[in-house]
Amino acid sequence: MAAKSAVAEKVEDVPPVDEAKAAAFGADQYRRAYEDMLRIRRFEEKAGQLYGMGLIGGFCHLYIGQEAVVVGAQMAMQDGDQVITGYRDHGHMLATGMDPKGIMAELTGRSGGYSKGKGGSMHMFSVETNFFGGHGIVGAQVSLGTGIAFANKYRENGAVCLTYFGDGAANQGQVYESFNMAKLWSLPVVYMIENNKYGMGTSIERASSTTDLSQRGVSFGIPGEQVDGMSVETVQAAVARALAHAREGHGPYILELLTYRYRGHSMSDPAKYRTRDEVNEYRSKRDPIEHVRDILVKDHGVDEDEIKAIDKRVREEVSAAAEFAQTEPEPDPSELWTDILR
Repeated sequence: MAAKSAVAEKVEDVPPVDEAKAAAFGADQYRRAYEDMLRIRRFEEKAGQLYGMGLIGGFCHLYIGQEAVVVGAQMAMQDGDQVITGYRDHGHMLATGMDPKGIMAELTGRSGGYSKGKGGSMHMFSVETNFFGGHGIVGAQVSLGTGIAFANKYRENGAVCLTYFGDGAANQGQVYESFNMAKLWSLPVVYMIENNKYGMGTSIERASSTTDLSQRGVSFGIPGEQVDGMSVETVQAAVARALAHAREGHGPYILELLTYRYRGHSMSDPAKYRTRDEVNEYRSKRDPIEHVRDILVKDHGVDEDEIKAIDKRVREEVSAAAEFAQTEPEPDPSELWTDILR
C-alpha cells in the first residue's frame, strides 16, 4: 500500500484569495476565465477518452486540475509575449489561442494537426500565437526559453518569454545554467514553475532538499514568489507583476505556481503513490473551475442558464475537434521527407 502523502494535509494552508485582486477581476474576466479553463478541462477529458480507445498513441500527459495557471498567465500577457513549456502542454496551447481541431488532430497523428501528424502530444508549435512548443526532454525548454528572451533583448522588441517547467525539472542542471545567464544579461524571462507536488510518481518532499522552489534563484539574485496556482485571479495578478519586472529591464523573475494534477503523470500512470482522499480533497475544496463558477453565480449574478450555455458551447467545440481528429487523413508517406534539417 502506498504511503499516505502529506500533500492533502496542506490544502487548508493555501492562502485565501486576496480580496483586492478579486475586486479588480471583473465579471467579464471571470466569464472569459471560466470558458477558457472549461475548454482545457473538456479537451483533456476527451483526449483521455480517445487515448483509451487507442486513437492516440505514445505518451499523453493531461493538464486536468492545473487550468488556472495558464489561463491566468495568458490574461496578463501582452501581444508579442511568448510561451514555451514541457510535455504537459495541451492546456498551454489552448490558452494561447491555438485551434482545438489542430491540436487534437496532432494527437491522433492526422495531417490536419499542427505538426502535420508527425509530432504528437509533445511536439507542437504555433508561430501565430507565439507558442514555442512543448518539449519532451525534461528541463530542455528552460534553456530554449532563456534563448528566446535573449533574442527579445537583442531585438529590443519589448517582449517577455514565459518559460514553464515543473517541480521535477526544477532539479535539472541546465535550469541553473539558464538562471545564471538570464540574470547576468538581465534577460526578459519569467520562469513559471508549475509545482503539482509530484515529479512523475515522486513527491516533492522526497525529491527536493528545499521545497520552496520560488527561492531557487536567490544565489543568482533572481527574485521569486509562491503563488496559489488554483486561483486564476491570483495567478493573473502575480504574472502581471512579474512581466512588468522583466519588461522594465530588471531581468528574470521566478513564479512558483502551487497547483495539482488530478490524473496520473501520464495516461500510463495509475497514480497509486497517492490516496484517493488526497485527490478528492483538491477536487472538492480547491478546484479552479468550480471556484470561478461560484464567484460568477454568487457575486456577479450569472444565472444557471448562462453557465449551461457556456458548457454547451465548449462541449460542442471539443466534440467538433474530436470528430476532425478522427476523420482527417493520416499523413502521406512522402511527409517522412519534409520539414527535416539536413
